Amino acid sequence: MSHKRRLCDCLSFISNQASHDVWAQSVKSQRRHRQKDPTLEMELDQGKMDQEPGRPTWNRQIEFTLAGIGCAVGLGNIWRFPYLCYRSGGGAFLVPYLLMLLVMGIPLLYMELILGQYMRRGPVHALAKACPLLKGVGLATVAISFIMCTYYNVIITWGLYYLFSSFQSPLPWQSCNNTWNTPNCTDHINPNTSSHSSTASQQFFNYRMLERTGGVEESGVLRWELFLLLLLAWILLYFCIFKGVKSTGKVVYFTALFPYVILLALLINNVQLPGAMEGIRFFIVPNWEKLLELEVWVNAAAQIFNSIGIGFGSLMAMSSYNNFNNNILKDTLAISITNSLTSILAGFVIFSAFGYMSHLQNIPVSELAVDGPGLVFVVYPQAFATMPVAPLWAILFFFMLLCLGLDSQFAMVEVMATSLMDGFGGPLMKFLRHKEMLVLAVCSTAFLLGIPHVMQVGIYVFQLMDHYTAIVSLMFLAFFEVLAICGLYGVRRLSANLKEMTGNRPNIFFRVCWMFVAPLLITIILVFTIIQFKPARYEDYVYPPWAQGIGWVIAMASIIWIPLGALHTLWVLPGSFTERLVKSITPYALENERGGDTYPNIAVISSLGRETEKPHIQTNL
Repeated sequence: MSHKRRLCDCLSFISNQASHDVWAQSVKSQRRHRQKDPTLEMELDQGKMDQEPGRPTWNRQIEFTLAGIGCAVGLGNIWRFPYLCYRSGGGAFLVPYLLMLLVMGIPLLYMELILGQYMRRGPVHALAKACPLLKGVGLATVAISFIMCTYYNVIITWGLYYLFSSFQSPLPWQSCNNTWNTPNCTDHINPNTSSHSSTASQQFFNYRMLERTGGVEESGVLRWELFLLLLLAWILLYFCIFKGVKSTGKVVYFTALFPYVILLALLINNVQLPGAMEGIRFFIVPNWEKLLELEVWVNAAAQIFNSIGIGFGSLMAMSSYNNFNNNILKDTLAISITNSLTSILAGFVIFSAFGYMSHLQNIPVSELAVDGPGLVFVVYPQAFATMPVAPLWAILFFFMLLCLGLDSQFAMVEVMATSLMDGFGGPLMKFLRHKEMLVLAVCSTAFLLGIPHVMQVGIYVFQLMDHYTAIVSLMFLAFFEVLAICGLYGVRRLSANLKEMTGNRPNIFFRVCWMFVAPLLITIILVFTIIQFKPARYEDYVYPPWAQGIGWVIAMASIIWIPLGALHTLWVLPGSFTERLVKSITPYALENERGGDTYPNIAVISSLGRETEKPHIQTNL
């Protein structure tokens, strides 16, 4: 029996070595057929040899598409898009939004997916290979994802609070007969109200759930209910990542379709409410004067990056698990177009509710006192109160928010965990033993950093972090990512990578967008973002200078990695400063200087061991 086992193991080793020889021979064969640009062909060979035959891949390619949609379609579509649209004049926001989607959103998502699939690495190592000088951009994408996940889960916490509060009839925000209501509270059925009044749903959000203070100067006390719900949200997230899902296909289809069912049901109900058409008209009819305001264009670009996930590294990391010859263009179009259509559908739902609220309060839609994340926790609950079986609708809606939030949150946490494994996998595994412990450490750290958001001052902390992370940091990050990939790595190399994977080069539209349109627009938007920067605010509250300073520290926590990465690259490369600078913009320069083996790691099978199967990635949706 022992001899038979040893014979099988030897045959398995020979088979594995033969597979590697065939794979390496195919690379050499492709090298012999290239004759145009020796430098470019050498780089392509380097990239090709970096592909790991044993790297995990998706079970089915549709799983990556659905996972990408799950990552892109999230709370931002239900909350941030209508909020920015409302602040930017309604229909006037749709014009720059759709234009930015066409010339920046789709091309740059295509760019990220090509690089991730070709390099077979997450954002940190992919960008370090493509452009060593700007390897800090990859670190910055991980940093901004981690910063966002610390406060993104707070929205899930609020959703859980509303979800548990919905298991009662009547709903607690349905009337003003509660201990937290003030004298100027008005219920939704009274059309003769003062413009200075606030609705029952607004007061439930501000005075019952948040118990907010008067400003960031007053910290207040810890809201223990929200603290425990924040802990529950992180526990749910951890077990989504730790356990995965057994029936991946069924869960993916559920999480992809369920939000649309609820949104369509809400839209059908809302359009029948009095005043709904006024809200929809505000949403689709542009105020052309607003297009002259640069803030509208900056907000549109920021929403495209925020919603699709450009600059966060999540989709680049996911694409690194694709099959090498996967057709990335169809995934790019499916993710970006589905994401934007979801935002527009949510816009119709929210603005029809806006029209209804303006009718009840007897004021124009443009003067509604709704700001920030309160939009999704004030407008929607107000609409529920008019529906039959109101608690059921509320439960379904906030459960939908929970699904959307966990999908997006999973992607942001996974980027951090994957990057740590790629860079420090050996030492971390010696200390933690299992990857599950690493994920637990990441979740625990993010949970502790999220505690200030569940204090009475939490809403002000949340708005401050969101302003400086989601708009300021993101535009800097997008600029340097485009500079690294489209400028220094080069459109020619990127096109050659795509041809090597799929057999076709990108068409002229994408090449023009990569070369000229996207870099020019991002540069203009970044410059004017700096020139016309407006301090953070929440409703009528303006943050004091010291709080704005903390906001800039938060912004620098992700941006700072870009210059630090450049300095480190120039430090470790040999030669004069000019030689180092030239090498720093040469792909794979760091690996070549290390003198490491650029061939993929081939597992050595012991005489008493068995070869493990190539694992498949789980969607964890």
